[in-house]
Amino acid sequence: MKLKLTKPIVFFDLETTGINPAKDRVVQISLLKIFPDGREELKTFLVNPQMPIPPQATAVHGISDDDVKEAPVFAEIAKEIIEIIKNTDIAGFNSNRFDVPMLAEELLRVGQDDFDFSQTRFVDVQVIYHKKEPRTLSAAYKFYTGKDLDGAHSADADTIATYEVLKAQLDKYDDLENTVEFLSEFSTQKKSVDMAGFIVYDEDGKEVFSFGKYKGQEVEKVMAQDKGYYGWIQKADFPLYTKKVLTEIHLRKLNTH
Repeated sequence: MKLKLTKPIVFFDLETTGINPAKDRVVQISLLKIFPDGREELKTFLVNPQMPIPPQATAVHGISDDDVKEAPVFAEIAKEIIEIIKNTDIAGFNSNRFDVPMLAEELLRVGQDDFDFSQTRFVDVQVIYHKKEPRTLSAAYKFYTGKDLDGAHSADADTIATYEVLKAQLDKYDDLENTVEFLSEFSTQKKSVDMAGFIVYDEDGKEVFSFGKYKGQEVEKVMAQDKGYYGWIQKADFPLYTKKVLTEIHLRKLNTH
């Protein structure tokens, strides 16, 4: 079953130096853009992370310092990436928890803070898979397509496999609708305000902290009661996007008084 699209959707995958959006960097990004008329465009970039790639990361994705020493830095490809993903929906495998927060962080890090994710719908194929058949991407690919995934942990192979898995999921499960609106809602767990999940929406749609001593408490009320908490987060090792969202909430609160 094909996706029923009202606008393009971009499947993407990142390979990185690690899993911390605040500290780690992208070393490869692959983007597969699917248009409503069925056209497909695949673009893959190697990226110089401007830091050593840890051996344990290379062991996973096979990308070494030598592989990226002549590659562009993220700032050099950021505008091209934005051109690909603007006015689209976004999909990936574990993308809501990892790839999207990491991409948002990289864009902010190079000064591309005008890109607005608020109108983007996110489809996380892993969440759909885990709700239906909890396993890994390689196992999902084998389960749904009957084929072995060659080149796992290379961004292009993982990106294409993710798209194939989603199409197979649509064929297998009659209760899955082939619209991005439905799949985005289905693959979203607790809706994050800041991509990384430090600030989430509660059942009433209010922004609350998901961590620390104020876990579950409304952000605006916490900052009104504890003046130093905002400053601590801004100085601490939190993702830039989390700090940006917190600043927007803080300014909104100030402007209502």
